[in-house]
Amino acid sequence: MRSILWIVAAGRQSRKGAVTDMEEKTYKIMGGAGALNIAFGVVIMVVGIAGGVLLVISGAKLLAGRNKILF
Repeated sequence: MRSILWIVAAGRQSRKGAVTDMEEKTYKIMGGAGALNIAFGVVIMVVGIAGGVLLVISGAKLLAGRNKILF
C-alpha cells in the first residue's frame, strides 16, 4: 500500500514540475515577445515620423518652387 501511495505522490510531483516548467517557458516567451513588440513599435514610430517630416519638407519646397516655373 505504501509503494502505491509513493508512486502516486511521485507522479503528482513530476506533473507539478512539468506545469512549473511550462509556466516558466510561457512567462519567458511572453516577456521576449513584449520586448520585441516595444522595440518594433519604436522603430516604426521613428521611421513614420521621419517619413512624415521628409514629406512635409519636400511638399513645402514644391509649393515654394512653383512660382519659379516659366511656361
